[in-house]
Amino acid sequence: MKNIELLAPARDLETGIHAVNCGADAVYIGAEHFGAREGAANTVSDIGRLCAHAHRYHAKVYAAVNTIFTDKELPQAQQLIRRLWEAGADAAIIQDMGLLETGLPPIPLIASTQTHNTTPEKVLFLEKAGFRRVILARELTLGEIKAIRRETSVELEFFVHGALCVSYSGQCYLSYALGGRSGNRGECAQPCRKLYTLGDAAGGTLAAGKHLLSLKDLNLSRRLGCLLASGITAFKIEGRLKDHDYVRNTVSFYRRALDKAMAKKEYVRPSLGKSIPGFEPDLAKTFNRGYTEYFIDGNPVDVASPDTPKFAGEPLGRVFDVKSGSFKMHAPERLHPGDGISFFDKAGVLGGSLVNGVKDGRVRADNLKGLENGTEIYRNLDREFLRGIERGGARRKFAVKLEFSEYEGGFVLKASDERGAVCEARRRGVKAEAKKPGQAEETIKKQLSRLGESDFYLEELAVRLSKPYFIPVSALNDLRREALAALESARPVYTRAEAKIIPGKYPYPEEKLDFRANVFNSQAVRFYKRHGVKEIEMAAECGINLSGRPLMTTRFCLRRRLGLCKKGKEVEPLYLQDGDGNRFRLEFGCVACVMRLYWEGRAGIENRGSGSGTGKRGKEDRD
Repeated sequence: MKNIELLAPARDLETGIHAVNCGADAVYIGAEHFGAREGAANTVSDIGRLCAHAHRYHAKVYAAVNTIFTDKELPQAQQLIRRLWEAGADAAIIQDMGLLETGLPPIPLIASTQTHNTTPEKVLFLEKAGFRRVILARELTLGEIKAIRRETSVELEFFVHGALCVSYSGQCYLSYALGGRSGNRGECAQPCRKLYTLGDAAGGTLAAGKHLLSLKDLNLSRRLGCLLASGITAFKIEGRLKDHDYVRNTVSFYRRALDKAMAKKEYVRPSLGKSIPGFEPDLAKTFNRGYTEYFIDGNPVDVASPDTPKFAGEPLGRVFDVKSGSFKMHAPERLHPGDGISFFDKAGVLGGSLVNGVKDGRVRADNLKGLENGTEIYRNLDREFLRGIERGGARRKFAVKLEFSEYEGGFVLKASDERGAVCEARRRGVKAEAKKPGQAEETIKKQLSRLGESDFYLEELAVRLSKPYFIPVSALNDLRREALAALESARPVYTRAEAKIIPGKYPYPEEKLDFRANVFNSQAVRFYKRHGVKEIEMAAECGINLSGRPLMTTRFCLRRRLGLCKKGKEVEPLYLQDGDGNRFRLEFGCVACVMRLYWEGRAGIENRGSGSGTGKRGKEDRD
């Protein structure tokens, strides 16, 4: 039987607990420093508390320490990983190979998607280097995943839901070049979500004022069975900056979907307990930019979200009879006070408002500027749905089997749960034969089945008595409470897996590395040289000149999206310009079907290519 893991994000301790309660087999969370999402840092103490909660269900906690480090930072990162191991973390997600030269505790290592894991050769190398698991690039097709699986035995993790970076992870330097904020250092300013204008070499405009590098969000919920068959062992939901409601909704949804895909196959869950949500999960209700299955089947035409990087919401139809502060629509009763609505005005700008009320077929809202008859309207905040999540939440309970029988001096209730704990509770006393046998048996079953707010749900109840007995309700309740309390005390101790890195010399697939290998410290240099690499260029973050260097490598192609693909023939570059005057050249590797972005500088300013700008975050929702 193969262990198949549902892996959930955690912004903080509370979100991580929600993820576990909703059925996650594992949670990944950012540590105090050195995480690829600087806005999702957590103390070692909080991570330890999350581990204690997760381990109760044999669920795991992975700590993300997946940036690249300077020589000065490397000992700090090593010490942080040691503290995380002592706090109970089950694995560390890392990018910087210099860590493997420092002497880590026996914590299993997971190779971050930032290490650009796209080929069987690269994944096999990481396996030979000592990694327990490799997180694959989001851009891979089913065929490419299968090819990796055929050549490797390491655990394979793959994103199945959430935000998509337009560039291959670990291969984007745009934020650093423009403003000194490196994605490989956890500081990405997300320039891919900005507005751009696209032109050709002759100066013609192909698209203007659009979010041309912004992609839809990933949703592979329909393809879980295919991914299982291709060899994926961990199914990952993106979102370490997302809120509680997003995590509860998506984890509950994917728990059901993955269980269904695993049913009657050679797959099992590695964690224990059944999650019982008090709401009906719906992926349309929480933040998304529209959904795509990305490259799972090859090259799709439309994976972009050019109109807005924000959450427009679920479409509700077109409005009519628009007046100041109100409008009509089909089935207006679908909206409720407090709901958020959005719409695109004539200029294509997304606006929105909150619903004040619905009366006499009219929807009233505060700010409807730009809303005209015939405009399509969306709901991006469903107040009733969110209230249902808050009210219902989710409980995670263990399956328990109860057996009620008699012995010479009284009655005994034996209890066993899915963790392997076994106990019993006894009650001595005179056995009184029941005057109403049917009612007596029904009372026994009813009272022993009432597990209520306990941590257990009843999987099986067996009543094995030689004859019907009358047993007081209070006695049955006492037996049940005593047995469950003893069962909780008898639960087996959770044991973590260990892994010791043994330095080897398995050859790296390449002998020459350029800046895109993200080598940032002397220990990483030592690692790669030990594995046969002869030439190593240091990382962009070392201050190298990025002029003429690809700042972004993408499988997404603007030519293909705009219907300008030449089917592998050589094509001319196209040009992007943002609102700050930055100009970029797009070159197309049509044989490999990739697009590369180069910075040509700011209007009137020579391209220094050193990442020395200031860079500012926009107001868009952050991934």
